[in-house]
Amino acid sequence: MHLGYYMHDLSPFVIRFTDSVKIHWYGLAYVLGFYLTYRVMRFLAQKGLTEIKPEAVADFITMVAVFGLVLGGRLGYMLLYDFDHFIHEPWTFFLLNQGGMAAHGGIAGTTLFCGWYAWKHKISWAGIGDSIVCGAPLGIFLGRIANFINGELFGHVTTVPWAVKFPTELLHEDFAKQGGDPALMHEIYVNGLQHSPDIIAYFEKRRGGLAELEQILHPRHPSQLYEAFCEGLLLSAILIFIRLRFPRLRQGIIAGLFFMFYAIARIAMEYLRQPDSGSAMILGLTKGQFYSTFMFIVGGLFIGYGLKWGKSPPGPAAAKA
Repeated sequence: MHLGYYMHDLSPFVIRFTDSVKIHWYGLAYVLGFYLTYRVMRFLAQKGLTEIKPEAVADFITMVAVFGLVLGGRLGYMLLYDFDHFIHEPWTFFLLNQGGMAAHGGIAGTTLFCGWYAWKHKISWAGIGDSIVCGAPLGIFLGRIANFINGELFGHVTTVPWAVKFPTELLHEDFAKQGGDPALMHEIYVNGLQHSPDIIAYFEKRRGGLAELEQILHPRHPSQLYEAFCEGLLLSAILIFIRLRFPRLRQGIIAGLFFMFYAIARIAMEYLRQPDSGSAMILGLTKGQFYSTFMFIVGGLFIGYGLKWGKSPPGPAAAKA
């Protein structure tokens, strides 16, 4: 039975003033993610569930955004997914407008920054972690939604009714592996077409129209949406529930649960997600799965620390002091 799959036609830009001045959905996702994390942390601080005072949360989140998530995410991407390019052209690290961020790098950068912040202010590193991980997955949720809008990081070929045809598949090596025409891929590349609306417009003007594009594309899992729910929305809801349901839970345990739950969700979702072009497997695992195994281990260490040495949060009385 033929299914009329949705043809992805979303623009990565919220608004485009000129070719060089435009607002990306991905950038907006970062801003909203920081804001939601700030609201969650401030809420928890007002309840005395973290050692950070409510009035200090805004400055903390701003520093996390710059020194932890953005720089960590960028460095993580260059080291984990684009190392050869980074070694030969290290200045590309600063070309943030060209994209390239890694969730694992952002998490690692944020973790290290929180450690420095805790040392500087003489408060619990694990306690800070318990607070920020309750809101941070909301940023992951928005980031994955932006990935879907951008038509990137899509899933494997499938026949599920909700599958999506991504015109950006023509930029991915898997298109050729699925029997696609390499010459067409080259044609799309040399014309500088990077986004779904541009590729659709190109077919409507210069080739066989939308019908031809529909015929050559493969229906794929919208894995970005799966990840948005599992790694983001659901994870944040679970952690906030645990934090509020068990307010005296020892510091470090919730941070550990975040690392472990995120690793489990990421490893599972990677089975549905198409690896990046040129991305080699490691010990039979995708890079995302392989790096997530270390997060699982880190989560276990945080939980072990919390159970043995962790203290309980200061509590409501301290929040009012």
